[in-house]
Amino acid sequence: MPTSPARRSLALAAVTAAALLAATGCSGSTSSSGGSANSTDRPKDLASQRLDWKTCQAPSTSEGGGTAPSPLPGGARWECSSLFAPLDYARPDGDTIELALIRARARDQSRRIGSLIFNFGGPGGSGVDTLPSFAKDYEKLRDRYDLVSFDPRGVGRSDGVECESDKRLDSYYAEDATPDDATEEKTFVQGLASYASGCEKNSGTALPHVGTTNAARDMELMRRVLGDRKLFYFGISYGTELGGVYAHLYPKSVGRAVFDAVVDPTQNSEQGSLGQTKGFQLALTNFEKNCVSRGDACTLPGSTPKQIEAFITGLLGRLDEQPIAGLGSRRLTETQATNGIAQTLYSKEFWPLLEQGLEEADAGNGALLLALSDSMNGRDQQGRYSNLQAANAAINCADSKERYTLAQTKAKLPEFRAASPVFGDFLGWGLMGCSQWPVAGQWTHPDVSAPGAAPILIIGNTGDPATPYAGAKAMAEALGKGVGVEITYRGQGHGAYDSGNRCVQGAVNDYLLRGKVPAAGTVCG
Repeated sequence: MPTSPARRSLALAAVTAAALLAATGCSGSTSSSGGSANSTDRPKDLASQRLDWKTCQAPSTSEGGGTAPSPLPGGARWECSSLFAPLDYARPDGDTIELALIRARARDQSRRIGSLIFNFGGPGGSGVDTLPSFAKDYEKLRDRYDLVSFDPRGVGRSDGVECESDKRLDSYYAEDATPDDATEEKTFVQGLASYASGCEKNSGTALPHVGTTNAARDMELMRRVLGDRKLFYFGISYGTELGGVYAHLYPKSVGRAVFDAVVDPTQNSEQGSLGQTKGFQLALTNFEKNCVSRGDACTLPGSTPKQIEAFITGLLGRLDEQPIAGLGSRRLTETQATNGIAQTLYSKEFWPLLEQGLEEADAGNGALLLALSDSMNGRDQQGRYSNLQAANAAINCADSKERYTLAQTKAKLPEFRAASPVFGDFLGWGLMGCSQWPVAGQWTHPDVSAPGAAPILIIGNTGDPATPYAGAKAMAEALGKGVGVEITYRGQGHGAYDSGNRCVQGAVNDYLLRGKVPAAGTVCG
């Protein structure tokens, strides 16, 4: 969800879970990838270019490191390639950008429907890295689809945006993101300006062209080059916004599509950030209730959710005054602790890590919460950052034309604080994320109206912290009558399909594999 770029982007979808659960990838840098081509190989007609699929290599250290993706069940191997696209669609014969792709071919080629393209969110998440990490969840869909994902422009191997050195990013992410006085406010604004300046210095040519509209145009080019009559698509979190923009631009090209963990396309930056604030607070309250229900097994102080929350806010207050030991020479700050807490709310599976991290931090050991914050920011154990957050900032700021001043932001803080004593300041100050950005944004919110498009399955999760449940209804309505088909999952965490819920997976599989549209209003528990 495009709300708080550069330092506080909390809707990074499956990509953050992937950082905790696996470290797999495909391809190296574009110079070493078997599917890459240099500028002299630019095809004359981009729509008729042929993709050169080759075995994927391990990601380079600048891309986060790791190993090449493991073979799929049955021994099938991942393949990688690169697609040329115009850097500027207003100049289609001008410079090009290479987009990194990955695929796993359908098991039953005789019954193959086409390519199912995934975007896992962010914005800024690498589909080339993430799809192999979650491939087991989509094995049923590989019966009749080639599973395909990509690094959107500005992300990972697709001319990834670069902003600051790893050493500088360590300092930047440790800075106080919730200033309390004029001196801290000045430092905060200077930090934003320095970050934006670094992005312009290192990636200025790309910054005007990395927005969601161009990514949607890239998907249309991708569809044509892959040889599919329609676009078959699975978008998660920000991927639902990207899918909505695609549907608006190319309604007649929409095939079977699924939007999971749905962004509200009708909200501006402030509304989206406030909705996230409430969503993360809801998820934290659910964690606190669960802890209380376990009695003495819960290691946190307090016999009610409010008491546990008071413990958390007290801990954060102490960290604001005095950071504690973290990892190596790095200390855990209030900002990093809040970020780490948010990371654990993406999935109920991470709640034990939250409980452990809070207990250890209370005793003066901030290692676990700092590691969780590092995961959110794309930092590995060797201190190397992926471009996850740099791309997130660049795409968000290329999209949103809102630029909040210091005075405007401070005026909004009381409403954010009322929404969450834990995340209110954190996300409220995040409104200034694009305030120093060197490139103008495109919209207040995207247009996703798609009259005439095929039905799009919209899945809302009642316990989703990052993309609150109300966004699903808003997306279904904005797509237009007869297009958005909403179903509800009563669960916890970010997204629904990967929860393993049979009802949700059955509805999605029936639609994607057999074209059976579920009844609007279906509820899965």
